[in-house]
Amino acid sequence: MERRAGIELRAVGRKLAGYAAVFGQDTRIHDFTETILPGAFSDSLRQGRDILALADHDQRAVLARTRSGTLRLSEDSRGLAFELDVPDTSAGRDILALAERGDIGGASFGFTIGKDGERWQGDRRQLSNIILHEISVVQSWPAYDGTEVHARHRPTREAPDAGLKRVLARWRA
Repeated sequence: MERRAGIELRAVGRKLAGYAAVFGQDTRIHDFTETILPGAFSDSLRQGRDILALADHDQRAVLARTRSGTLRLSEDSRGLAFELDVPDTSAGRDILALAERGDIGGASFGFTIGKDGERWQGDRRQLSNIILHEISVVQSWPAYDGTEVHARHRPTREAPDAGLKRVLARWRA
């Protein structure tokens, strides 16, 4: 299984939301450059797999899962969006506290490649069919800089993209 990471997180109440992967962003992984193409997660999401949300890829630190409805995933034009209900566990409390302080490094995901899901051209790899196993909130540095995690304290009334754009504008300023 491979793992990739990025940065953006929102915390509202006991919810975290953001992007675990961003489409079209070149990222250097060891000795090659990787890009995730739009739609790369669509088969995984459509199949209704039980996907976990973990703290730092640690299978002993489950934060949420799709089977129970505590993890919600979707693809949009930007990437793989997520929202999760943070549990009242030591891992959940730690992650939420770090997110509220702005100390989370980003988000990440663990995956394998689906049928015909990668194309190599020299040292460049494009991913078009990703079998998603888990997403993770990471405390250190993500591989993909464009991912996001946010703590959500109350229900938002604006479109999700509008809120993310505001946060990104503040970070870029």
